[in-house]
Amino acid sequence: MDKHLIDTCGDELYEAMVQRQALRPLTERFSDITIEDAYHISLRMLERRLAAGERVIGKKIGVTSKAVQNMLNVHQPDFGYLTDRMAFSQGEEMPISERLMQPRAEGEIAFILKKDLLGPGITHADVLAATECVMPCFEVVDSRIENWQIKIQDTIADNASCGLFVLGDRAVDPRKVDLATCGMVVEKNGSVISTGAGAAALGSPVNCVTWLANTLGHFGIPLKAGEVILSGSLVPLEPVQAGDFMSVSIGGIGQASVRFV
Repeated sequence: MDKHLIDTCGDELYEAMVQRQALRPLTERFSDITIEDAYHISLRMLERRLAAGERVIGKKIGVTSKAVQNMLNVHQPDFGYLTDRMAFSQGEEMPISERLMQPRAEGEIAFILKKDLLGPGITHADVLAATECVMPCFEVVDSRIENWQIKIQDTIADNASCGLFVLGDRAVDPRKVDLATCGMVVEKNGSVISTGAGAAALGSPVNCVTWLANTLGHFGIPLKAGEVILSGSLVPLEPVQAGDFMSVSIGGIGQASVRFV
């Protein structure tokens, strides 16, 4: 795809987000779109967000668990950028009815970095040494593509289907918890709807962050000190609507909860 078409697609996705009007899949409209094209489109979408006053505060890794891969029929990880306008704190209401179109919630472990990580060559030990703390998290993903009919290029172009996220109110040293075996329980409106473990995300959430640092490193892009890194869902995506209340509990780490309006 040439730059003009890349910019046009990025602008369309940005306007779809602002207007809350979904688009036909890019992969239906442009049969030759590549993963590289899709990442360039996502950067154009990000440019528009930054021009509107948002700032990057982290990155997210998507499509890491088999449950999510099978649900979306997308079978490799991707990544997107987090901005300050996506972030909510524990106890805040999340206005999905005003901000999102097709929201789905997923429980995750968030990494807060204290040192930069620039791949390639980053190891799991490097990731742990660079991490200030881990926190429980709900990411509420959204798609600007009609009916979530996405292929990998569609979700990458759409900033890895980023929506909004909320961090819990407890931070834990990642060296004091087994991130591969820690269990997760997700409740919705008082009922348990799913369970998972850290190993669901590429064997461990640490593996996900290592993958991201090395993948971005090939393009000279670091994970930066102070950034929030969402490491990928450990459970299936759950559709949500205004009025729902969800909580996630992660063994050894803590809990996060969110009420949707």
